[in-house]
Amino acid sequence: MADSGAVPPALPALQLAGIHHVAIIASDYARSRRFYTEVLGLQVLNEVFRAERQSHKLDLQLPDGSQVELFSFPNPPQRPSYPEACGLRHLALRVDDLTASLVVLAAHGVAVEPVRIDPFTGAEFTFLADPDGLPIELVGSSAA
Repeated sequence: MADSGAVPPALPALQLAGIHHVAIIASDYARSRRFYTEVLGLQVLNEVFRAERQSHKLDLQLPDGSQVELFSFPNPPQRPSYPEACGLRHLALRVDDLTASLVVLAAHGVAVEPVRIDPFTGAEFTFLADPDGLPIELVGSSAA
């Protein structure tokens, strides 16, 4: 069959409404639970221990309704990060006041990278790490 040169009709794109949740596996559940609830201030929605899997599952919510699921599993493998591995790179969280957020993080003893300006959006941002080294980006509310 000869190629007619006709362009096939475009297929419709999926219509997403937003991010529902991000799942994170912690090496030390209690330490990570404290970090995400007491340092980052995420609201606890539900917490269960699944005995058959020897696994905790903690559902946390951000003010916009999006969620973080925090899991524990026996002996999870280390996450490759440096050099950066293929796959999910980091979790980016929006804050209303980056300067105030830095004060809170310092009070908790959390180290952050120097604040930078995104050359494309003009937004201020910085990075910190969760207890397992997962990169977390804080983006000021001026982000586009």
